[in-house]
Formats: sequence, structure tokens, C-alpha cells
Amino acid sequence: MITLTHYLVLAALLFCIALVGIMRRKNLLMLFFATEIALNAVNIAFAAISKYYGDLTGQLFAFFIIAVAASEVAVGLGLLIIWYKRRGNIDLDSLQSMKG
Repeated sequence: MITLTHYLVLAALLFCIALVGIMRRKNLLMLFFATEIALNAVNIAFAAISKYYGDLTGQLFAFFIIAVAASEVAVGLGLLIIWYKRRGNIDLDSLQSMKG
């Protein structure tokens, strides 16, 4: 039988993988993917705790996180496409040359 502990361990492992991905990646697209993995790990934890306590608050927060993640991806990918058209690559090292 799968218990709350199993879900929380899975969420913690996914969050750790996402943190490593956020810290080690130089490609912006992979950075977005790692951020999505971190947000989904939090969603798993919220949904599991919500189910365990029989309260819908955690699931409601998970829906809000999904909405925030969708808007983050839409804005981020738009900026990423513009950056790629101007510079020809999407490495984080090339962002050092941004001037206001």
C-alpha cells in the first residue's frame, strides 16, 4: 500500500533533482524544465497531504501553482524565442552581455 510517506519521498527526490538541474544548467530551456519539475514536486506534496487530511486546500494550492507555472512558461518561452532570434543561442553565459 502506498502511504503519505511514499508520496513525500517522491516529491523530495523530484525537488532535489530539480534543484541540481537549476544550479547546473547553462541552457535556458533546461532551466525552465528544471523549474517545472520543482513546481510539480511541490504539487505532488500538496495533493498527497491534502488527500491524507481529507481537506481540499492542498489541491486548490496545486491548481494555483499549475496556473502560475503555465504563465511562467508562456512568458519565459516568449522571451527565450526573442533572445534566440537576436543572439542565435540560449546559453546563460550570453546573458552577461545584456545592456539596458
